[in-house]
Amino acid sequence: MGEGIPGERPKTARKILFPLFLIVIPGLLYAGIKQDNFLAGQGWGLLSAEMVLAALALFYWGFERGGASSREAAFIAVLGAAAAAGRIPFAALPNVQPTTFLVIVSGFVFGPRAGFMVGSTAALVSNFFLGHGPWTPWQMFAWGLAGASAGLIRMVYPGIGTLGMSAFNFIWGYLFGWIMNLWFWTSFIQPLNWQSFLASYAASFWFDTFHAAGNAAFYLVFGSSFTKILTRFRRKLKVRIVENRDC
Repeated sequence: MGEGIPGERPKTARKILFPLFLIVIPGLLYAGIKQDNFLAGQGWGLLSAEMVLAALALFYWGFERGGASSREAAFIAVLGAAAAAGRIPFAALPNVQPTTFLVIVSGFVFGPRAGFMVGSTAALVSNFFLGHGPWTPWQMFAWGLAGASAGLIRMVYPGIGTLGMSAFNFIWGYLFGWIMNLWFWTSFIQPLNWQSFLASYAASFWFDTFHAAGNAAFYLVFGSSFTKILTRFRRKLKVRIVENRDC
């Protein structure tokens, strides 16, 4: 669980956090722009969507530059498809689905970069069945961050245990909803102030609670077994990659 090259963890963390700074900095600059400026005239909804799309592009570019093997890329695609398939049968239930749990387990086992790719792929693929729209990039970003943060948690606290990971899954039920609320608030609510912000977040409280409780329940029931299965695949994948490089 704790194997790795010295200095690799800080480097990986920087690769994950760098795109986030590229999101925050333009947002802070925008806050200081006067309302008669052309950029400000786009509105918060359009600008926030542009920042999310830029972040997704940076993450995908980082994955492509990371030198992942074809086997790794194929396995990540399979995990993303599995997480997407887990979302579709539960579409009728209010925010109760195993996608977030599967994305978090994937990120915890395979690392932040793979976790982000699994999460973003799950959102993209599942929306071919459930419907694409302006919410798709935000879902890709939110689920991608869930997977990436799970990989970072493993780096910082590898012995987190079942209860700790259940709590982590529970928290991400709210974090996912809060990220999606930000899209809804900036795109559809006027005026943008603290009152409308708090009202938008309060309106989703029970949906986010269902999501959080579902995540924790899925992990308590299936978390350990899924983690062991993916860990075995990870070891086989690493062995095959090493053997191919030695040939």
